[in-house]
Amino acid sequence: MRSHRLVLCIAALISLAGGSSRAAEPAALNGFSLAGARIPVEEIRRGGPPRDGIPALDDPRTLPAKESPWSDDSRVIGVEVAGQARAYPIAVLTWHELVNDRLGGRPILVSFCPLCGTAMVFDRRVNGRELRFGVSGLLYRSDLLMFDRASDSLWSQISAEAVTGPQRGRRLTLLRARTTTWGAWRALHPTSTVLSRDTGHARDYAQSPYAGYEQSDRLYFPAPLDARYHPKTRVVGLRTADGQARAYALDEIAKTEGVLRDRFAGHDVRIEYDGTRASFRVDAPDEVEVIEGFWFAWMAFHPQSSVYRAP
Repeated sequence: MRSHRLVLCIAALISLAGGSSRAAEPAALNGFSLAGARIPVEEIRRGGPPRDGIPALDDPRTLPAKESPWSDDSRVIGVEVAGQARAYPIAVLTWHELVNDRLGGRPILVSFCPLCGTAMVFDRRVNGRELRFGVSGLLYRSDLLMFDRASDSLWSQISAEAVTGPQRGRRLTLLRARTTTWGAWRALHPTSTVLSRDTGHARDYAQSPYAGYEQSDRLYFPAPLDARYHPKTRVVGLRTADGQARAYALDEIAKTEGVLRDRFAGHDVRIEYDGTRASFRVDAPDEVEVIEGFWFAWMAFHPQSSVYRAP
């Protein structure tokens, strides 16, 4: 655990030290070709661990709710597909970042970037082909770059788009998910399954290698910063396929006594914040993508985003 954290910190220092001078753009990093990248190559950083140094989980073991080893206050990403519900504890995802799974007969990818606080679930099918994903060990604007094992294309988690390789320009379908507590999720979905601690990897899921990061105003890796809120302020980001985007910061939602209604991209949306469980509930049409994460991360990827201000 401590060695993993040390690697991250050392990598951050090296990255920050080298940020002021632009060297020649590398042709490859961690074994991935960067030719024709859709993002600035100079902003792609090594995160510390090599390719697959953070091991993604494939078809993990799950347990019924009544056999859960997780406490009610454990943070989870909850997903429901075709009437089947499953919870993915953040304690596990912090160490693995990606889970290639299947739920309700649908191949899904559960992703979590601890550096950006972004928990996102995707359909793993692209052009009718089912893909499996791994952790590249690379970052773009502090966010996880994934890769698909079929083509070695790199995919940006937050943009949900392939940025290098044969899949370049293709997008993943984002599925609706919710970050909440295990107790709250189980109350809503009593037949839910949940990931087991038995992952096949020796990790201390009771500890986080990123302890204190969410409270700090510092980033491990460079990313554009917008000073209107603390960098790690939690936000709900909404966006549409035609590029419209809006951020709802927790600071503003708190001013509305926990519930706000707004009109976004021609749609009525409702956002509720449960302070007891520190979780959002978002009611929006399916064509509106919903992303939870840190303020800095949302604005780094959506610099033209509008920002909701409470009356």
